[in-house]
Formats: sequence, C-alpha cells, structure tokens
Amino acid sequence: MIALLLFGSFFLFLGLGIPVAFALGLSAVVTLVTTDGVQVLDVVPSVMFPSMSSGTLLAIPFFILAGIVMQYTGISQRLVDLAFLIFGRLRHGLAAVTIISAFFFSAISGSGPATVAAIGAILIPALVRNGYQKKHAVSLVAASGSMGIVVPPSIAFIIFAVVAAEFGKISISRLFIAGIVPGIIMAVAFFIAALFVPRVRELAGLPVRTKPDAEAVTGSTSIGTSASGSAGADSAGNGGSGDSAAGSKTQLLTANGKAASASSGVSGTSRSVGSGSVGSADPTVTVNPEGGFGEIMAALVKAIPGLLIPVIILGGIYGGIFTPTEAGAVASVYALIVGVFVYRELSWKDMPKVFLESGVSTAVIMFIVGVASLFSYVITVEGVADRISAAVLGVTDNKYLILAAITIILLIVGAFVDAISAFYLFIPILVPILIGVGVDMTTIGVFMTVNLAIGLFTPPVGLNLYVGAGIGKVKLEEVVRGIMPFLICAIIALLLITYIPAISNWLPDLLGVG
Repeated sequence: MIALLLFGSFFLFLGLGIPVAFALGLSAVVTLVTTDGVQVLDVVPSVMFPSMSSGTLLAIPFFILAGIVMQYTGISQRLVDLAFLIFGRLRHGLAAVTIISAFFFSAISGSGPATVAAIGAILIPALVRNGYQKKHAVSLVAASGSMGIVVPPSIAFIIFAVVAAEFGKISISRLFIAGIVPGIIMAVAFFIAALFVPRVRELAGLPVRTKPDAEAVTGSTSIGTSASGSAGADSAGNGGSGDSAAGSKTQLLTANGKAASASSGVSGTSRSVGSGSVGSADPTVTVNPEGGFGEIMAALVKAIPGLLIPVIILGGIYGGIFTPTEAGAVASVYALIVGVFVYRELSWKDMPKVFLESGVSTAVIMFIVGVASLFSYVITVEGVADRISAAVLGVTDNKYLILAAITIILLIVGAFVDAISAFYLFIPILVPILIGVGVDMTTIGVFMTVNLAIGLFTPPVGLNLYVGAGIGKVKLEEVVRGIMPFLICAIIALLLITYIPAISNWLPDLLGVG
C-alpha cells in the first residue's frame, strides 16, 4: 500500500507536468504525511540538508566549473580539429570525428547534454554539409553525447557511489576507471551504427565525393542552452558539398557559407552550458583532412592543454596524489590557468559569468539530490525496498532473468527520469536484489549508469535529443526517426556490459584499484 502510494503519487505528479525534482519531493511528503501524520514533516530538512552537504559530493561543483571553463576556452573546436586531421580523410571519417570528439569532451565535462551542446554546434552543420540528413546528424551527436556520464570523470558515478555506499563497498576511483572500457565499447557501437546511416547523395544514387568547386550555401548558427538542458536555435545552410575530389581539399563550409581554409588556425569560441546562453561561435572544422604530419602535430599541440585535464584527474587519483574531490578542485584551477594564460580566450571579465553558470548548474543538481534523497529515505524507512526485494527473489533467483528485467525497467525509466533522480529512486530497491543474486558492485554501478546514459537519447524525453534538435533546428519527431540505429547498437553494447562483468572489472583489477 505504501509503495503504491509513493510511486503512484510520483507518476501522477509527472503526468500532471510537474518537473521530476518537485514530483519526487511532493510524493515523498504525501507518503510521509499519509502514513505518519503532519508532525513527521520535521524529518524533511534533517534528511535533505545532510544529503546535499556530503563531502564526497563536493567534487560535483568542481567538475562542473572545470567543464564550463574549458567550454569557454574553445577546447571543443581544438578536439574536433585534431580528430578531423587524423580521421577526416576516411569515408566515414566525419562520423568517427564526432564520436571521438564526444568521447574526449566527455572526459572533460562529465555531462551528456553539455557534450552535445559543445560539439553539436560545430559538428551538426558539418555533418549536414557532408551529406548526412539532419535527423541522422543530430541523432549521431545526441547518442555520442551520452558517453558524458560514462567516461570519467562522471557525475553519475559520484552519485552512485554516495547512494550505494550503505549497501556495499564501492569507491568513486574504481567506478571512474571501470567506465573507460564500457565507454570505448559504446563509442564503437555508435560508429557501427553510423556505418548503416546513408547520406543524402547515397540515397539518391549519386557519388558522395563531388568536385571541389561545389557551390557553397550560406547559413548561420547560434545556440543557447539552459541548466535544464533546453536548447536554443540553429540554422545551417543546406546543400553544397562536404567532400572534394580525390586529392583536393575537403570543403566544409563555415557559418558564413565560405569554405574552411586548409591553412586557417583554430578558431576561437565562447561557449557555456548551464543556465546562461552559449556564446556565438564559428561552427567550422578549420583544418584540411589531407594535411600532413606537421599539421597534425600543430593541432595536437593546441589540444594538449585541454586533453591533459582527464590525465591529471585520473593520474592524480590512481597515483594516490589526491582524492576524487581534490581532483575536481585541481581540475578547476588548471582549467582556469589554461583558459586565461595558455589559450587566452577567457578574460577576467568573463569570470562572474563562468562562476554564476557553474553555481546555477550545481544548485540544480544539488536540489535534485536533496529531494531525491528524501524519496529514497521513505523507500528505506517504510520498508518498501525490503518488500520489493523479497517479492522479486520469491519469484526467481536467476541472475540473468533478473538482470534482463532490471535492464528493461531502467531503459524505460531512463527515458523519463534523469540519472541522478533514478539512482535515488532505484538503488535502494535494485542493489540489494542484485547483490543477493551475486552481481558485484562495480558491475551494478556501470550497468545502471550505461542504462541511464541510453535514456539520454531515448524518446520521448531524452535530454540529449532536445539539445541536439535545438542546435540542428529540426523537429524532435524527425530526430526520433533517425535515432533507431544508434539506439539498437547501444542496447547491444549494454547487454555485453551487463552480462560480461569482466568488461567493467578488468581494468580496475589490472590497476589494483579497490
């Protein structure tokens, strides 16, 4: 009865259009008042504030600050240029560039929507101009951005470690390193899906490569995102050719409709993801894919300061130099130094805006943590988790059937609820069940996170889809029609990660990370 009241009121509030965070808090309060009376409401602040003030969660604002600073410094443009020089000459090179750029930017931002916003402004127009339909271009970027919560440093892993601590020993450090191999598997899955996505010219029976004097068509691009992940507008000219004849320059058009220069440097950008708008940028791949070793090395030198952030974070943690929380602080300071003194694209007058945006983004996450912890408290003290666990294990104790059932549940939930809320909702219920059938904590953390990462680009409310659709100036219904190849390949990757524990445990065990 209590479980029905708790979850029933939660989904009722969701159905009424109330945001997830408020629905969690209201359903928890309704259940507490109904079962124990109004006098029990004094437990609300005593549960919410300690959960939000956990020392471990202090890593979150630091990682958010580091990610926003690096977006302002144009690191996404430098990553794209480097990947394009290495892979751009291949037939499906631009798809590979998109996925690789998303992977490395994920290691900086730790957020799915932030990754989509940062690389989407550059790569969605480029993909369209290279013959991809808009729905497939947006789908590829939205799917690739889901790696943001799997590749370390992942905010989702921090939340999982905090919430699951009462059920078993698991460290943030182990989860971080455990996410690397699954992240690579997801990247490979997305690339395989991209191989089956036809380009416009292929659909028309025309060759993909065209003459270098293909006509450029003017377009313009702008993007705006909010803390909730809503996206602003983008318009990009259609037509024109992305590829030139063999041995010639690849003509990737700039926002002004001009062909990107092979000799041009990395263009400066100004971006932010959080509550504020994203600064305007020239969404251009500024390098020539036919460039030689020297041009590759020049692009690498420009990208190295940004690429060192995940190296510093992971190297410092696993070298025993600092904790994950301290790693976040070090990453923030390093990002500020790189932005102001190395890239010189972050001025002191930008600092108030940077700190405001990171503060608002942190406040949104911590509010969700507070109300979700209240919901989790009700699940625990009212015995809801114990009763559900006993009921499930009473039906079957087959590990593989239980994993399949939980996978289906999380895939459905992930399409409606963000990862942080979902962890507080389901960890108290699912983790005891999974431990009871012999699944280790590392596998549980990774498989749940990958499930919810897929939810970021699963209709109807996948947040990455909305951000990508806003950037690509395309209706969500169109994007949904283009997302299926990526969704199918992601689910296949998920099944591998779920049923082969070594995928999650091999690297942490090899490195001796406990």
